[in-house]
Amino acid sequence: MGAVDPIPEADPAPRRASRRSPAKAVESSLRIVGVGGGKGGIGKSLVSASVAIELARRGKRVVVVDADLGGANLHTCLGVDLPSAGLGDFLERRVERLDEALVPTGVPNLSLLSGAHDPLDVANPKHQQKMRLFRGIQALDVDFAVLDIGGGTNFNVLDFFLLADHGILTLVPEPTSVENAYRFLKAAFYRRLRAVETVYGLGDLLSEIGRAPAGTVTGPRTLLAQVRERDVATGDLLEREMKKFRPRLVVNMARTEGDQGVGAAVVSAWRKYFGLDMDYLGCIGYDDEVWRCVRSRRALLLEQPEGRTAQAISGIVGRLLEIDSSLLREEN
Repeated sequence: MGAVDPIPEADPAPRRASRRSPAKAVESSLRIVGVGGGKGGIGKSLVSASVAIELARRGKRVVVVDADLGGANLHTCLGVDLPSAGLGDFLERRVERLDEALVPTGVPNLSLLSGAHDPLDVANPKHQQKMRLFRGIQALDVDFAVLDIGGGTNFNVLDFFLLADHGILTLVPEPTSVENAYRFLKAAFYRRLRAVETVYGLGDLLSEIGRAPAGTVTGPRTLLAQVRERDVATGDLLEREMKKFRPRLVVNMARTEGDQGVGAAVVSAWRKYFGLDMDYLGCIGYDDEVWRCVRSRRALLLEQPEGRTAQAISGIVGRLLEIDSSLLREEN
């Protein structure tokens, strides 16, 4: 795994307050689902669009957000014409609320917040702009906001992933994709710790890990052991914080029986080497209809609602809702 660059103080990780506090619980029941991954071309937009459609089919009020800043194309996966409104209108303050920039998708209960008309510099928003956007997403009056996040490990990508109640890691069963997925999760994990480093006194340790040479074996287990050596009580607090970082996993474009076993292997390796848990939501098999639908600008789940991919997405969403219900019971 590659070393993680230190996060500059000028762009701190967002401190995401729980929306499950008593006051907030009355205001909103919104749950945010972030679909990310270590690289492009692994089907994040397809997964985002399909999960959003399936949630809407189940009667949930859903907004799907094209959060691939600078590379937005989610409307194509939804079969929607180029939207006339979107994130750019909010960022440039032509509208004050994100719900004023929503466009219909033709699917009952589902709206799109597009990024297709974003200004050229939207890929690198200022910290204040990003925080305003995050607050806008959290204020949406729906049951679920599904974020289609760009690839890579830059701060904006990681922060969108960390904003989510459910961060879905998407990968394809190829060695480079799996390696990039681990790198993405490791970067997201340390980015999250940056938001609490003052509380746990982790600044020096994180900076030391960030400066470690490529190939150095470091991870959450090592970090926890180092903190415990200094202070057992702080180590216990850190362990509880670490357990809150629990990504969900979807394997896309599986072609063989061996491909279908990649998900369980990734979960096992993540637990063994990093000491953290991960929930495997399911596997989506390779489907020629995917590229056909994208080329003809049609939503796959609407074209083939009983097809193999639709069935796989149904299972993934069912598992996601089970996990969500379990978390809500624990929080209440």
